[in-house]
Amino acid sequence: QLQLVESGGGLVQPGGSLRLACTSSEFIEPYYDIGWFRQAPGKEREGISCISSSGRDMKYADSVKGRFTISRDNAKKTVYLQMDSLKPEDTAVYTCAADWAPNAPLCTIFPRYRDWGQGTQVTVSP
Repeated sequence: QLQLVESGGGLVQPGGSLRLACTSSEFIEPYYDIGWFRQAPGKEREGISCISSSGRDMKYADSVKGRFTISRDNAKKTVYLQMDSLKPEDTAVYTCAADWAPNAPLCTIFPRYRDWGQGTQVTVSP
């Protein structure tokens, strides 16, 4: 089972930025699709971004499109989520997940992933 550890969460003011990191116990490319999810109190888990194992596909939920950017550094076994123009409604626990899918052309933001991290809290507040 792949081990995933998120980092980079914290408290930020509206309009600010954070960069989350999802560090894996194994090399990601070209074996694992990676997805980012978030869950706010009292709300369902929301898929917000993904990157396919091939790197050819990246997806974003409409709620974050144009503000968030997913990327990866295979040498560091890490996938990043750059979050800009943050809003109070972005407040949630952010979790990354992985699924074994060698050379997959497409990824999904549906939560069908096998391996999950513990999550990191992001709070957007004045």
